[in-house]
Amino acid sequence: MDARMLSGQEALNLSGFNMSDDPQMAQPPDEVEARLSSTGFAVLSVVLGFIMTFGFLNNLVVLLLFCKFKKLRTPVNMMLLNISVSDMLVCVFGTTLSFVSSIHGRWLLGSSGCSWYGFINSCFGIVSLISLVILSYDRYSTLTVYNKRGPNYRKPLLAVGGSWLYSLFWTVPPLLGWSSYGVEGAGTSCSVSWTVQTTQSHAYIICLFIFCLGLPVLVMIYCYSRLLWAVKQVGKIRKTTARKREFHILFMVLTTAACYLLCWMPYGVVAMMATFGPPDIISPVASVVPSLLAKSSTVINPLIYILMNKQFYRCFLILFHCENWSGKNGRTSMSSKTTVIQLNRRLSSNTVACAAHFSSDALKTNAEPAVKLTTPPEVVT
Repeated sequence: MDARMLSGQEALNLSGFNMSDDPQMAQPPDEVEARLSSTGFAVLSVVLGFIMTFGFLNNLVVLLLFCKFKKLRTPVNMMLLNISVSDMLVCVFGTTLSFVSSIHGRWLLGSSGCSWYGFINSCFGIVSLISLVILSYDRYSTLTVYNKRGPNYRKPLLAVGGSWLYSLFWTVPPLLGWSSYGVEGAGTSCSVSWTVQTTQSHAYIICLFIFCLGLPVLVMIYCYSRLLWAVKQVGKIRKTTARKREFHILFMVLTTAACYLLCWMPYGVVAMMATFGPPDIISPVASVVPSLLAKSSTVINPLIYILMNKQFYRCFLILFHCENWSGKNGRTSMSSKTTVIQLNRRLSSNTVACAAHFSSDALKTNAEPAVKLTTPPEVVT
């Protein structure tokens, strides 16, 4: 996209509203002028079509894996299922409408449809974000706290329900008068009305930024930093077998954090600039790109949280009849030996006591032992 995609005399407003004398009144969504050229809308439609198609298919594969393989329906994996469900709902109820509107070059569903679109997309998006944060804490606690108890679905189900309640807590207020939902970007999608210049709207946006983006980022950074520290301690004790595991987790952590920040931080920064910056500081293209990055998380999340998970990857190969290919490349459907390294933090000191436990399967293969960090048999990251 370049400057030629922009209409010449358009108002550059992130929310897509033309503000009148009353700051809470705005032009109806279906009357907002086109903010991109025909070429710009064509490019936007192609990108949205790609996100809609592959976001739906990727998450559909995840749901098929959960349905087909009972061993994947474990307490820990409930958060992965929650992420996939929320991402698929975004593709079905959100990206689809934005895609059709982009083809026509304007928002098609009026003010009520805009409010509904903004609400459901914000709700599903926050559910996915909070689920990622809970998952980061779960990975940290699972890999550093050894638990001999059997599977317990109570806490994961409470976490799933809590993510939806937390999301509703922050997305329902605009429907009740605390801020509002309006057209954003190129005028083909809706979100929180970032440019409404009222004290109530500013208060809501600040709270939304802090509790639905700022704090989640800090929690993820803390959890993954502690996780890397724990893996480092293992690497010092078992330099041969644990070193590969350390690099694998390091890659997973860096990929997770980078994709999270890439998808959501630009949108948050642009939204805050549109809220507290000069009226014309954000152009349509500058507002469209962060929105597309946020929507692309529905495509990226399944790849990171499912395909980088060894257990899901093996089931994926089985589902699409790729077991033979996997075996030819030195992979086996189940590891023959497992090394479980328990990390127990002592309350009286900062040292870490590590105890190694070894178990072997009935079947013996030539595969190298895999290293698990106090991960229950059904959890492999």
